[in-house]
Amino acid sequence: MKNALLVLLFAVTNFLSYAQTPFSHGRLRVSENKRYLVHQDNTPFFWLGDTAWELFHRLNREEADQYLKRRAAQGFTVVQAVALAEFDGLKEPNPYGETPLRNNDPTTPNEAYFAHVDYIIDRAASYGMVVAFLPTWGDKLFKSGWGQGPEIFNQTNARVYGRYVGNRYKNRENIVWVLGGDRNPRDGSADVAVWRAMAEGIQDGVGGADKALITYHPQPNGMEAGAGKWFNTEPWFDLNMHQNGHCRATPMYDFITAAYNRQPTRPTLDAEPIYEDHPVCFNANDLGTSNAYDVRLYAYLDLFAGAFGHTYGCHDIWQMYSNARPAVNSPHLFWQQALDLPGANQMAHVRKLMTARPLLDRVPDQSLIIENNLGPAERIQATRGKDYAFVYSAVGKPFTINPGKLLGKQFTATWFDPRTGKAQSAGAFTNQKPQRFTPPDSGYGHDWVLVLDNAAKNYPAF
Repeated sequence: MKNALLVLLFAVTNFLSYAQTPFSHGRLRVSENKRYLVHQDNTPFFWLGDTAWELFHRLNREEADQYLKRRAAQGFTVVQAVALAEFDGLKEPNPYGETPLRNNDPTTPNEAYFAHVDYIIDRAASYGMVVAFLPTWGDKLFKSGWGQGPEIFNQTNARVYGRYVGNRYKNRENIVWVLGGDRNPRDGSADVAVWRAMAEGIQDGVGGADKALITYHPQPNGMEAGAGKWFNTEPWFDLNMHQNGHCRATPMYDFITAAYNRQPTRPTLDAEPIYEDHPVCFNANDLGTSNAYDVRLYAYLDLFAGAFGHTYGCHDIWQMYSNARPAVNSPHLFWQQALDLPGANQMAHVRKLMTARPLLDRVPDQSLIIENNLGPAERIQATRGKDYAFVYSAVGKPFTINPGKLLGKQFTATWFDPRTGKAQSAGAFTNQKPQRFTPPDSGYGHDWVLVLDNAAKNYPAF
């Protein structure tokens, strides 16, 4: 009974900490420095996403509300969902018996299907959440070796369909548009031309390029540059996305760095990292399934390498697994149970840390630390603002801070625990000579963040 009460108290406290006001600061746009997202009124926006790909297709309204309410309470700010869904999304109806298109024709959408999509987008807005809206999964343009398709898009109907969804949602300010859907363009320009037509249709539908924030969700192949490999010079391409392939020991920080340094400058993030409770590299027999530490590791390394936000994912939730639906790659839990996996709850600590200090002037800076080139398994990654810094030690290895990288003479140091969100003092020091720091403990799963603050700023404690 005591444990149950403690769990309830934690849930209530967590909900109150992240209770959202309705989405009210205006649609998102790229910040002036081209590194982050802000609202129309310049309020900074931290992207903490979840991959809910089958949300529109498989959940009814009550289930969708349950999902959105819980994710909002956990601090998530974005859900990524697909209109023309992956799992036979053109033929398998939604819970109300509706399919998205008449005769699989993108120029004749089904009003009743999209009314359900409307409801979910509006409910997300009521919780203060953005919908990263994929008009279609990529197999509807390029089936490749997997996916059910069928391939229905060409330049002409892609533009018409883009204009339709753009016009339909032009007054919903809580939308970021995501093309691609787990596909890379094939060699040549034909696929790029179709996606370009859809993007231009969206811009026409919403009433101008300045009213549509558009990106692209790729596969892991070509991950060094993310979607920017194909689209970085496209005028409609506003921010860059990566996918890491659901494996451990992938140096995503290098890929984020490469994208961060490309020109023209665009915000970048990993929008499909290794999912929690996922067969590692799709090989559970040899490698097991991913855990909270796996998903935590990528969140902090990606963000500290220069990502403007991060997307969490869960193998049981992206497919909205239940006993009424076929499973993909052996999920373990129904989606309702998986909502409270440890890694999902620990994402609240990511947001807590990243929004506790000025967000828009934060830059990646490995020169802040001497041990700046370790591999993924024991990586130490550093990021800083003008007068604060965060250093992540993946397995609690000690590291040395170089002096003179931050403004200020006196600094306070704090250890932040990514597992609990709790903090403990690490002392104070002057900004004059190299300073060695040893995390409170070390080993697999014992990751720590060192927070350095200019003492004169009196930043709030965690």
